[in-house]
Amino acid sequence: MKGGAFLRAVFFHLIFCNEKGVSMLLPGERLEPLSRDYSVIISRGHSFNTDTILLAAFSTPRAGDTCADFGTGCGTIPLIWYMKTKPKKVYAVEIQENACGMARRSVEYNHLTNEIEIINEDIRMLKGGKAVPPNLDLIACNPPYKAEGAGLKNSDEQMRIARHEVTCNFSEIVQSAASLLRFGGRFCCCLRPERLCTAMLDLQKAGLEPKRLRFVQHRPDKPPSLFLLQANRGGNPGMTVDPVLFIKNEIGGYSEEMIEIYGAYAQNKGAVEK
Repeated sequence: MKGGAFLRAVFFHLIFCNEKGVSMLLPGERLEPLSRDYSVIISRGHSFNTDTILLAAFSTPRAGDTCADFGTGCGTIPLIWYMKTKPKKVYAVEIQENACGMARRSVEYNHLTNEIEIINEDIRMLKGGKAVPPNLDLIACNPPYKAEGAGLKNSDEQMRIARHEVTCNFSEIVQSAASLLRFGGRFCCCLRPERLCTAMLDLQKAGLEPKRLRFVQHRPDKPPSLFLLQANRGGNPGMTVDPVLFIKNEIGGYSEEMIEIYGAYAQNKGAVEK
């Protein structure tokens, strides 16, 4: 979609959305369009960013897959998945009650209550298949980037939970994922490059073999700022390293691949970094 057409669609979506959609918003919230047909409710404390979009694209499920999104926040990744491939079912897990409330209202607004189930639960408590059934095809997780105690703590509790390992660490996340994936099922995540070695060790200890790696750079002259990683339950050793994904090109605009992944949203709205 061209930029002008996208803006007109966004304008129509926001101005002429039905009264039910407007009544779903609480103070401090707004509808953010993901496309002409889908929108997500966001707030200052619970939103999405470039990394969310990249992980959603990297982990795109197959049509008919049964999936889970760990730490779903406001529920952006499940909505993007349905925009693209229509998986059979997505279990969106989030420990923060207010984020779950936003995600549930987004699911209702987009008429996907039968397809996306919001689960207010601690990821560590998912073992055993009580809240989320086992034998999943795919699990995605955009985990906190900072270990608890590392870096400056955010005074906002919502953001601190999202950015620091306050409620669970990466090792605990992958252990829960391994217990719920079918043999050959995929776990996809994104983290900062400095955590690559320990992430791979944690994955292998949980029985998830790293199979696909991709680094993300803002520009060709900058070092990687992110990696995207896929690990398969019970996979054989051997990993593919994809070409680097550049967010910007040499002249400062969005790269062709980024435009393809992020679409007209990136051109007209900009990308918000974690």
